Amino acid sequence: MNALDAKRVAPEANWPYPTLFAHRGGGKLAPENTLAAIKLGQEQGYKAFEFDVKLSADHIAILMHDDTLERTSNGRGKVADQDMTALAALDAGGWHSPKFRGEPIPRFSAVAKYLHGLGLLANVEIKPCAGREAITGQQVADLCLSLWQDRLVKPLLSSFSVEALRAARKVSADWPMGLLVEKMSVADLPLLRELRCVSINGDHRFIDGDLIRFFHGEGLRVLAYTVNEPARAAELMDLGIDGIFTDELEIMARRFPEQLADAGHRMNDPMEWDASWLGTIPPMP
Repeated sequence: MNALDAKRVAPEANWPYPTLFAHRGGGKLAPENTLAAIKLGQEQGYKAFEFDVKLSADHIAILMHDDTLERTSNGRGKVADQDMTALAALDAGGWHSPKFRGEPIPRFSAVAKYLHGLGLLANVEIKPCAGREAITGQQVADLCLSLWQDRLVKPLLSSFSVEALRAARKVSADWPMGLLVEKMSVADLPLLRELRCVSINGDHRFIDGDLIRFFHGEGLRVLAYTVNEPARAAELMDLGIDGIFTDELEIMARRFPEQLADAGHRMNDPMEWDASWLGTIPPMP
């Protein structure tokens, strides 16, 4: 008998996230990892947002994917060499299209407050610059504890960096975490257990029904990135996928409207739902 034939158990029931996540905030519709992207994604009906967080030179948590500034801003050089004052002066929107010119690189704290005001959920990817894995994991986790302390549903923390996830886990014993991999396999299970992850997030091209059934049997959720074809999304949903990250926000929202807000049970939180803030839209920070 191989591992895929092992006895099945139900996956973690307390899963508050919907199936569809807006990748990097606004997918292809807006400059990635900006408040403008999240605002646009929310206008498309999305309730859950994936975005990347790393540290500036002076240890301010910001939304940014790359270690360097050239691709998604008018800056030059390494993010880790720039302090927040320098980063705040950059244009992080003009590279995408003229209407987003002047959009700033946002602080993670500002994004959290904006999400709270709209009642939106998050998958926070810890994206450390090279050599800053542990400190980034620790500081992002510390910020999550503070920024979401009075929120019922916590963000899913994920990373490709095992060192960052280990540091984040030291901050909180029970925070929901997901391991990011390219090709998920049965061999990932010991690491998932060590990190006490609730999910494994992998490249959709290498996910099949056997893997989904195996990880479900081990009590884990399975999420797929980055799915931009409705046919592939439908196939994965039929196989029981728990989450899909997409860049094609408009196409996916039109094809799968129910999957924008089909969240499951709440995650181990005895509090009553706090609805007083859901209808309050704050100004853009």
